Amino acid sequence: MVAAGDCRRISAFLDAQAAEAGAARNTLLAYGRDLSDFADWLAGAGHDLLSMTRDTIQDYLGHCEAQGLSRATRARRLSAIRQLTRFALEENWREDDPAGRISGPGRAKRLPRTLERDEVQALLDALPGIGRSDGERARNLALIEMLYATGMRVSELVSLPVSAARGNPALLLIRGKGGKERMVPLNSPAQRALAAWLSLRDDPPQGSAMARLIAGKGARWLFPASSADGHMTRQAMNGLLNQLALAAGIDPARVSPHVLRHAFATHLLEGGADLRAIQSLLGHADLGTTEIYTHVLDARLRDLVLNHHPLAKTAPPDSEAEGDQ
Repeated sequence: MVAAGDCRRISAFLDAQAAEAGAARNTLLAYGRDLSDFADWLAGAGHDLLSMTRDTIQDYLGHCEAQGLSRATRARRLSAIRQLTRFALEENWREDDPAGRISGPGRAKRLPRTLERDEVQALLDALPGIGRSDGERARNLALIEMLYATGMRVSELVSLPVSAARGNPALLLIRGKGGKERMVPLNSPAQRALAAWLSLRDDPPQGSAMARLIAGKGARWLFPASSADGHMTRQAMNGLLNQLALAAGIDPARVSPHVLRHAFATHLLEGGADLRAIQSLLGHADLGTTEIYTHVLDARLRDLVLNHHPLAKTAPPDSEAEGDQ
């Protein structure tokens, strides 16, 4: 059983992360799960957060590996422990930081899945056939155009307040992870799709489902829905993209809101956009996160050379042919 003192220390750490670092709810939940598991293991090994050493933490990481946890999960758990031990040092709970110099397992570098430009166009071309009414089709077009034009996270898109979209904006103010705000531009197709959707959203037929939504808690949202929060859910957005992929003749497993976010960034980079500008548009805190798209571009250029260069598929001359020359 986790020591009562450790429970209080973890709770204080999470409160500080929420208040001072502006950590998002999902981040706090992940920290809480990882640190509870660590504290439970510590208690079983006869330690607590004040008595543990660097060797203790390394033993725990070995325990995680023996459990078959992935490198990514072990790296995430070590990151949570590092944050906690740094906090313990700052709060004078400890005189050292036992996790500070432990090298983690690292993460396997995985290139993000993306779509070609013509595949994105195929999705856009399929949109007129998706939706049971003019209003639904207009909403779907606005969703996809805005997602691809801005590279927003799906959670940011579906929870956009309608006030952010008033006045035919060329720029949208987005509240991202940790409450951080950023501006993203809308291109002309996205502006037109947004304006068309707003005209239908704001003036629905009397007694219609949309009229009831915007008369209730859906009034605040650009994309109101009968969900607990009053706006469209991520699951509904995934369902829309699944239908759209099938209609466009693309494997639905290859299409998701995050894949369209990757396509946005990759296509900008291919077009010559500055990496720091893409970082700002995506809302990445660290440029290193954005640099993964340079690997995508490198892979595409390598594929271009290997498969399309005129000499790429030319077989080397055999010895007899060489002797004849």
